[in-house]
Amino acid sequence: MNFSTYFNDWLYGKNGYYTKYRTIGKDGDFYTSVSTSKFFGGAIGKKVIQTIEEGFVSNNTTLVEVGAHHGYLLADMIEFIHTLKPELLSTMTFAIVERFKPLQEQQKAYFKEAFGDAIKLVHYNDISEVKLDSAIIVANEIFDAFSCELVYTTQEGELQQALVNEHSISFEPCEDASIQTICSKYGITKGEVALGFDSFAQNLAKNIQTFEFITFDYGEKYPRNDFSTRIYHKHQVHPIFEEGLDLKQLFGQSDITYDVNFMHLIDSFKSAGIKNVSYQTQLKALVEFGIIELLEMVKIYSGENIYLREVQKVKTLLEPTGMGDRFKVAVFRKEA
Repeated sequence: MNFSTYFNDWLYGKNGYYTKYRTIGKDGDFYTSVSTSKFFGGAIGKKVIQTIEEGFVSNNTTLVEVGAHHGYLLADMIEFIHTLKPELLSTMTFAIVERFKPLQEQQKAYFKEAFGDAIKLVHYNDISEVKLDSAIIVANEIFDAFSCELVYTTQEGELQQALVNEHSISFEPCEDASIQTICSKYGITKGEVALGFDSFAQNLAKNIQTFEFITFDYGEKYPRNDFSTRIYHKHQVHPIFEEGLDLKQLFGQSDITYDVNFMHLIDSFKSAGIKNVSYQTQLKALVEFGIIELLEMVKIYSGENIYLREVQKVKTLLEPTGMGDRFKVAVFRKEA
């Protein structure tokens, strides 16, 4: 089978990694910005308020999270929106795109416990079902979970594509013209070719009249020309071609991911008529969104001890040698 099929089965197949609830953080396989600090969601919530106040969308817009897992990020955004502009909770609708019913049920239970009947929560099974006049859409680490093909170019200049047979990876000449085109366009001689960016962007453009889309992920605008595919298992990172790695044992029991080619992503949105209004590091984006101002509010209203504790967590989000630079943030907009 192609590597993209293997990758998809690993994460979303019958017994795929994301078909069941997975703990994120200390007791899981990896950390995310969401599990690091509530102020990650708080800063995005502040950005949501700014987008509404500037008039790009109205106060009855829908805030959508794609790939919410437990729902912590959306809940953190709602909590800070309630703190900063509580009247929005009665006018806005909140939504989650989640394909797996068991996770939907857990999310519903969590939101019911957290907010009762104070908010309107809607679930969609797929991004193609989201049909709205306006929306603000947030996605944290979803594009690194889109299926991809592995490719490399031989010394003779022949493009090779990965195949998987019984959890063993081999390479054969690539005959797929679309993969060849992407490699040529972005100068990819070795690494990953993501699939599905175009259809995702086209679904958004077709079904939502006006929206802002905010996405966080690790990657760069330009290819590394090396394999970045890796497996996270109990906070250990294993490159896909690590010697002695047992893919059969790890299959579906650990997270598999790769670096996002943001230029490919931006071009896919542009082709769908969606404008990229900013691309920057997580450090710059969260500061621009107002995370420092939120911390100052904690210092004023909650005291020095709580402030210092939250500052340490936020430092992890902003650290230039860590999450702050490794993660990138792209903001897109489409107007009716």
